Amino acid sequence: MNRRDRVRAMLADLKMPGALEVADDILAQADGGSVTAGEAIEKLLDAQILLRNNRRLAAAMRSSRLPAVKTLAEFDFAFQPSIKREQIESLHELGFVERAENVILLGPPGVGKTHLAISLAIAAAESGRRVYYGTLADLVESLMEAKTSGNLARRLKVLTHPALLVVDEIGYLPMTQDGAILLFQLINARHERASTVLTSNKGFEDWGSVLGDEVMAAALIDRLLHHCHIVNIRGNSYRMRAHRDLLRTARQDEDADRRQAT
Repeated sequence: MNRRDRVRAMLADLKMPGALEVADDILAQADGGSVTAGEAIEKLLDAQILLRNNRRLAAAMRSSRLPAVKTLAEFDFAFQPSIKREQIESLHELGFVERAENVILLGPPGVGKTHLAISLAIAAAESGRRVYYGTLADLVESLMEAKTSGNLARRLKVLTHPALLVVDEIGYLPMTQDGAILLFQLINARHERASTVLTSNKGFEDWGSVLGDEVMAAALIDRLLHHCHIVNIRGNSYRMRAHRDLLRTARQDEDADRRQAT
């Protein structure tokens, strides 16, 4: 058995299919002198890690209810200069998850809050942590259904277990007092046990009207801010930029048609 076959056999024995898939090409590069032995090993390990991360992400997408794959690399910092890039990149190192701290993203609609919240969840999933996503309305609805069926404690346990929970779109729809109480129970259950990332188009001073209970809102904010990173985004809407670009293109097409007609 030659060296290439031995390497392939060892990769198969170690259950490293990602490295095994690229082994022939990388070993050929090493034989040809285009990469060193150290570089070849690094490439093999990179291929295996990439496959592992992709598998973790696929599993997370199935179990976490993440609506899309949005990564930090895709975020347009140039369009949102109010954001401190160093803060966002630091958060994506996931130290806050290890310390069971929270992240709250505040800003008007369309500025990228959900994108950044999902990208944090993606980073956590790729690191092997369990994540879960839900809009505030969906999460509260699931808690109310569980309460009605006598399964509230079980549902709270399910939502407490993930290392990172994303609660999206606080402030878009009003809540009942019962809903606010259930949300408080969820946040209280996760307090200092696991991290929660929340997004809201309302400032904290408006959460009382959103939740329909000023006292409950104050208690909720107190829990969240105990160990928390706040990201304030003050900028233009990505979606409005896309609409403006479409309108500009349409006008340019109309002008071109008129010039051709004359």
